Amino acid sequence: ISSRELTAEQLAVAVRGHWAVENRLHWVLDVSFGEDASTIRKDNAPQNLSLLKKIVLNLIRLDTTDQKKTSLRLKRKAAAWDDDFRVKIMGLIRL
Repeated sequence: ISSRELTAEQLAVAVRGHWAVENRLHWVLDVSFGEDASTIRKDNAPQNLSLLKKIVLNLIRLDTTDQKKTSLRLKRKAAAWDDDFRVKIMGLIRL
């Protein structure tokens, strides 16, 4: 971006687009999932765990049944504690 000749408006749009990704994904993964503090370093484990965290984040964001606008942290905690809530978040049907 910085090597291109852009107008001030074009540069502002590019910078806002970059920070939107940072704030919507990377910051959430770091703060809510503690991704930067992870000590998992062996083989493919870091990539696999990162992918699972992104899947969980997307599943929680897709949950439209929450009328109280519960935080991401509380939804993760509820899914960990409550099998029925976890099944609902994943869109599965209990047998």
